[in-house]
Amino acid sequence: MQPIVNRLVEAWNSHDFSQLAQLYSADCEGIDVGQSGMLRGIDGLHQIFANYWAAFPDLHFDLEASMEGPDAMALFWRATGTHRGSILHIPATGRSVHILGSAHHILAEGKIVRSIYIWDTAGLLRNLGLLPDLSA
Repeated sequence: MQPIVNRLVEAWNSHDFSQLAQLYSADCEGIDVGQSGMLRGIDGLHQIFANYWAAFPDLHFDLEASMEGPDAMALFWRATGTHRGSILHIPATGRSVHILGSAHHILAEGKIVRSIYIWDTAGLLRNLGLLPDLSA
């Protein structure tokens, strides 16, 4: 069987919530730096991913590095997409984005029970033209 970290990235990229939900426990909890509240349960997870997939219909994750143990895993990823819908109360810009981030997960009985998603929100805002480019 394929490691859970690889199945997770495939599920994120599938944009098929039923595939994603199979990897999380029904009572999962999590924090996402791009969200105002705590992720709770499969419904909360669905809402967050539906929002990201609506904002970036071509959202794609590439796994940069990962660590996996029997009850925890961490992955470092690069996401790309085109801003076609509202996110963080920012209307669609049509701009391409590339974002770096990490996800840290606690596992129980082979499913994700707790998550922390930390990603470069300032980088997203730069990609959308809302913050100055640091290389300039």
